[in-house]
Amino acid sequence: MIKKRFVSIWFTSLKADWFRVHFPKLAGTPFVLSAPRNGKLTVTACSQEAALLGAFEGMAPDDARSMIATLQVIEDKPDGWWQTLLQQIAHWCIRYSPAVATQPDGLLFDATGCAHLWNGEEQYLQTIKTKFNKLGYSVRLAMVGTIGAAWALSHFGPQNGCIIKSGEELAAILTLPPAALRLQPNVTDKMHQLGFYRIKDLIKISGSALRRRFGNELITRLAQALGSEDEIMEPVQAPVPYQERLAALEPLTTRTAIEIAIQKLLDTLCGRLSREQKGLRSVTLQCFRVDGIVISVQICTSRPSHNPQHLFSLFELKLETIEPGMGIEVFMLEAAPVEELTADQKKLWGGVNGLNSAALSELLDRIAVKTGEGHVHRYLPQEHYWPERSVKDTLSLQEERTTDWNQSEPWPLLLLLPEPVIVTAPVPDYPPMNFRYRGRLHKITKADGPIRIEQEWWITRGNHRDYYRVEDEQGQRYSLFRQGHYDPGKQNWFIHGFFA
Repeated sequence: MIKKRFVSIWFTSLKADWFRVHFPKLAGTPFVLSAPRNGKLTVTACSQEAALLGAFEGMAPDDARSMIATLQVIEDKPDGWWQTLLQQIAHWCIRYSPAVATQPDGLLFDATGCAHLWNGEEQYLQTIKTKFNKLGYSVRLAMVGTIGAAWALSHFGPQNGCIIKSGEELAAILTLPPAALRLQPNVTDKMHQLGFYRIKDLIKISGSALRRRFGNELITRLAQALGSEDEIMEPVQAPVPYQERLAALEPLTTRTAIEIAIQKLLDTLCGRLSREQKGLRSVTLQCFRVDGIVISVQICTSRPSHNPQHLFSLFELKLETIEPGMGIEVFMLEAAPVEELTADQKKLWGGVNGLNSAALSELLDRIAVKTGEGHVHRYLPQEHYWPERSVKDTLSLQEERTTDWNQSEPWPLLLLLPEPVIVTAPVPDYPPMNFRYRGRLHKITKADGPIRIEQEWWITRGNHRDYYRVEDEQGQRYSLFRQGHYDPGKQNWFIHGFFA
């Protein structure tokens, strides 16, 4: 008989860890999450730094502020949002076990027959823990033969995790408090009042006496932890891949037949996406030829889409790359990644939807397919003083700016990677008289500056920059800068861009 093995994973600070991962500025900063509970704001989670300074769940945020001067209070997300996050993590964990279920504060694996794939149970647990730690989440794990004992030991057992052989659950949980049996708070409070502080204090008492005093829940939970009563887990269902296949009755060799096959696949795939209110960002078509050669064609979209006509128009631009040879017998269409797609809010009077316009995104998709990857860019501001760091590149039209950062100084319309130039300047801090760029001498007639920008020491070490806006005899304007202080022994001048 195969002995069951279960793994319980407890996220000791899921909420705080998630905020720290997604908002790196919170690293090392004491912060708490707050949400309304029973008509008043209450702390729902604390960072490790805040907890060490005295903050705890259930207290008022104002009380926490009075204790910690540098405390940041962040609005918590709804409970349903965190359950959805656990569901997503559970789907990701199917790589470690085919049966993964969510718990209120963690996950549960049915790991029966899985550990040998990782060279044993110790390596299995260590791999899972290391992966979560790299992702920024603190976890405690336990591997036991019953669900109840696994939960108890992950929450109240050794911090580094533990592995208990099947049949040894009783000895492993004897020294744990009654709360390890997943009892209601009012039951554990009553047990403490009567002097029951360890599970071993209950074992010698008859079941009928425990039932009369504490109810059936204690008897059921104790039996589940010891394995004398089965406990059912409800694993999450593995997501069905967004994939469609079409087998041809005869190998297809004509462009018309290939177009019909692609249209049928897109209609089926987009129909499912539409029903689930999702859209694809990338879709790959694989054509399996009779000679064993597989041809792959991929298209990408700037925003989630389930419009089969638009997607087919993108494939049309790449049909010439599909060489049927002796014929194509199987077509497979796979979409990844897939994102939630919400309907755009329409305006009653005039106006346009700006970046949310479907027509705009479809136009950009066609341009990207024709010109190739890396030719269409969108930029958002970043909080950096150096010009080349003050913007970031993003492919998504839905991503919104996260800062109101705006440089006060005008920067070149066309920004270059800094290129060295030879400059003649009368006095170290005076504007340059001329500069030589790519073999051509430019005499400067007008100049403005310097504007000094210090090195961002938290990113890299180096000298400051002194920027000058200059205009040559042809009326063309440039951005020049000197790296560091004046040094007569070397040329440390660079050109950084062209003004309009």
